[in-house]
Amino acid sequence: MTSDVGVRHRDAALESADTSAHSRWRPYPAYKDSGVEWLGKIPEHWNLKRLRSTVAGCQNGVWGEESDGVNDVPCVRVADFDRVAFRVDMVEPTLRSIEQQVVQTRGLHTGDLLLEKSGGGENQPVGAVVLYDHEALAVCSNFIARMTVADGFVPRFLTYLHAALYAARINTRSIKQSTGIQNLDSASYLSEAAAFPQIDEQRVIAAFLDRETAKIDALVAKKERLIELLQEKRAALITRAVTKGLPAAAAAQAGLDPNVPMRDSGIEWLGEIPAHWEAAALKRRAKRIQTGSTPPTGERQYYENGVVPWYGPGSFTEDLPLQEPVKFISDSAVRDGVARVFEARSAVIVTIGATIGKVAFMEHVGSCNQQITGVTFNMRQVFPRYGAYQLKRLEPVLRGIAPNTTLPIIDQEQVGYLPFVVPPATEQEAIAAFLDRETARIDALVAKVRDAIDRLKELRAALISAAVTGKIDVRGEV
Repeated sequence: MTSDVGVRHRDAALESADTSAHSRWRPYPAYKDSGVEWLGKIPEHWNLKRLRSTVAGCQNGVWGEESDGVNDVPCVRVADFDRVAFRVDMVEPTLRSIEQQVVQTRGLHTGDLLLEKSGGGENQPVGAVVLYDHEALAVCSNFIARMTVADGFVPRFLTYLHAALYAARINTRSIKQSTGIQNLDSASYLSEAAAFPQIDEQRVIAAFLDRETAKIDALVAKKERLIELLQEKRAALITRAVTKGLPAAAAAQAGLDPNVPMRDSGIEWLGEIPAHWEAAALKRRAKRIQTGSTPPTGERQYYENGVVPWYGPGSFTEDLPLQEPVKFISDSAVRDGVARVFEARSAVIVTIGATIGKVAFMEHVGSCNQQITGVTFNMRQVFPRYGAYQLKRLEPVLRGIAPNTTLPIIDQEQVGYLPFVVPPATEQEAIAAFLDRETARIDALVAKVRDAIDRLKELRAALISAAVTGKIDVRGEV
């Protein structure tokens, strides 16, 4: 399977390189200076206009009341914005009770543009625009403004134009920051200038971008599926090694018997394990199981001159090593007992929240917040890195025992009773070394595929910008 994955990765890289040059499309025959810094030169026959001239109105949405089963209407929220396709996703609409006279004046129509006016954050500023292209009767929330497209303009072309403006961060000039959320001054934003061809050419550009972005999106989807397959292979590799032992060739290479007899583990979902392995509750193999804590946020001395890495769920990925700490806390937080220290070479588990069940390995001494439970192994019984892989294998089990609630929680006692399989020490070290080597190969492939996805997304954004600003002439492409 590894060779098959390698071939697919090579082909994917070739596809990416194939589509990377904008030189596939020629420029327009003649240009003129737009007088707008971000636009630069525009095709000679295009006209400079303010964005406000492209809309017949910009009206704030309405949130209404809780659903009552009588006056319920789908209400589009910012969460329904498809920020890749620049459309509204109506798969799971939010129903709100809206009076009929309000629906009549603020209802959405096919071809309306929706402008995000409130929300956003540092990495995703407010100001995204999407197209409403559904027939269903609906309204938009009060965090959104409905923009009715003026005569002479094509809604889909305008959607791509706004996407280019957003990618260039032109929208950020109109953001009015308030406590907690960002607010967009729509009048200021709509005063921005852009260049426009005639309506027939707008249609051609929109159709061209629909076609070309669909091709890129299909490539991205293939690469994302390849990542899923690689991660599935990675998980299966870990499960196989820590429950059945090394594959025959790897076992022989490590000086182990590749043909050991098997026995029933006594655990239905685990099945058979090598006869000489032992299965027991995790707490019998652990030196300590403890949950992290958060130093009081109002006590500045705990966060100044920080030297102790402090981790949260955001530090966990599909890989075994912990990623960057959330922040560093001071030694005084540990001395005062408001932060718990986890020993080097501990395994850590997310036991509260949306990413519950994720497991990572803490190579060095560190601390974690209260969403994390740490397991320090008894090193006379468990080689720590093997122990971390054994817990990594239990991620699906951990997710399965978490209650299906808004805030799922796994307590320390449940962690302590996890079934833990232990081979002899030399075999543990051999399994850990094998998994370090093989998972590193898979992780390297995943990193390359992710890099290819990033390049495709950059190409997509650049292509949209080039088409809607007239840097390439696509009139003969559709």
